[in-house]
Amino acid sequence: MTTAREKHLTTLLTGAGLVTVGKLVGSFTTLGERVLIGRVLSPEAYGEVSVGLALLAFATTGALVGFSQGVPRYISRFDDEVDRRGVWVSGILVTGAVALVLTAVLLLSVEWLTETLLARADSPAMLALFVLALPFVVGMKITVAAIRGHNNAIYRIYAQDLTYPLTRIVLLVALLFAGFNVLAAGYAYLVAAVLSFAVSLVLLHRLTALRGEVRTHVKEIGRFSLPIVISGVLTVLLTRTDTLMLSYFRTTYEVGQYAAAYPIANGLIIVISSFGFLYLPLASRLDADDEHDEIDSIYETTTKWIYLVTFPALLTFVLFGGDVVEIFFGSAYSEAPIALAILSVGFFTNAVGGRNRETISALGVTSYLLVVNGAAFGINVVLNLWLIPEYGLVGAAVASAIAYGILNATACAILWRKYGITPFSRWSVRTFLVLPLTLLPPAYVVSQYVSLSIVTLLPWLVAVGLLSIAVVALTGCLQPEDEIVLEFLEQTTGVEIPLVRRFIPPEE
Repeated sequence: MTTAREKHLTTLLTGAGLVTVGKLVGSFTTLGERVLIGRVLSPEAYGEVSVGLALLAFATTGALVGFSQGVPRYISRFDDEVDRRGVWVSGILVTGAVALVLTAVLLLSVEWLTETLLARADSPAMLALFVLALPFVVGMKITVAAIRGHNNAIYRIYAQDLTYPLTRIVLLVALLFAGFNVLAAGYAYLVAAVLSFAVSLVLLHRLTALRGEVRTHVKEIGRFSLPIVISGVLTVLLTRTDTLMLSYFRTTYEVGQYAAAYPIANGLIIVISSFGFLYLPLASRLDADDEHDEIDSIYETTTKWIYLVTFPALLTFVLFGGDVVEIFFGSAYSEAPIALAILSVGFFTNAVGGRNRETISALGVTSYLLVVNGAAFGINVVLNLWLIPEYGLVGAAVASAIAYGILNATACAILWRKYGITPFSRWSVRTFLVLPLTLLPPAYVVSQYVSLSIVTLLPWLVAVGLLSIAVVALTGCLQPEDEIVLEFLEQTTGVEIPLVRRFIPPEE
């Protein structure tokens, strides 16, 4: 194994470990706020908040105009502080202007949106608060993107994974119990966005002085980001169209049921996105040096470990979905478990495909992202129109699962045909097959006699995780590069793992 490859894997794993911790805190806090809203309010009210969040997510992606990918890519390629500061300024100016225009348009459309999608008397005020948060959310994300370009994971954690969600949940607790109902969510998101934007500015200033000479790169970033604008909007529509269509064709009660399943299933993406934080700038530098073999090797290795770490949650969400939903949201969300199982399978295709879309971005061929996301979104819309009116939340879950499968298959096919880069090696394919064939049958039998509780859920996940590692080791799924992963785990936990190391083959 080359020294360079060891360095790249170690950098990626260190960043992934830090970001995973941050994302775990952020994701559990986000899930906690959804649980809080779902338990304090009715499923119908929770559904209305989910619609507001969907609109905020869509508007945020549109306002970012792809610069959240372009900013870290270009900052990582410049050494001069004047250029690095100029990249951030370019992002802030462009996205800030778009965000302000969208904010004005949406504020003027609040009444129409309420009549079309919602029903409560306080819904217009709730939507207005979400809309007012838009410029600050966009500013925070662009600034965090600049931090990402500096390969600094810890500052991203402070701003986006700690300040933003923790502020929201503290305010939610106070405002919900003060009787603000759905307005509590709007106020919480607005105040948290303002505060996290301010924190991100302070942290970025520690890496690059925000005041000083700038050399802007609007045209370069714009050319790179233009396809990402459309593909990014399509990606958010892919994740939010089901919520909006459920609200339009069915009831906010079903939206609430679906919204209970969605954030739990979305937990599968935590590990995947954690690797992605440093993966994009790292792969971008390797592409600049024309080291595609290194990209391929790192892509294969990280994908296998993403699959391995994510598999226990998939197994649990599919076989113990009813227990999991009741643990988090209570018995009022009895229709959510089947949606959780279906969505989990769909989201898990992200683990099989690995960081395919970041790899495409790093290679600079962002037009292919438009093809990938466009195909997935088109199929998702057609399936939603066909399935939701008759099958409700089950139809929405099926549509999303199929769309994610197509998205990842298309992205992997493009990387393989155009660059010979693939997440599949003989070790990863063996892992993909061995784990479900070995663990799903006995776990299914256990699920027929055992129910999980808030006390036993975590021990169960840990037990399945340890069994997964044992199965991978005993069935020849480990490869020489896994030595780096193992050393990282030992250094992080302070625990030696000698039994697994003996199954790692020497480098050929």
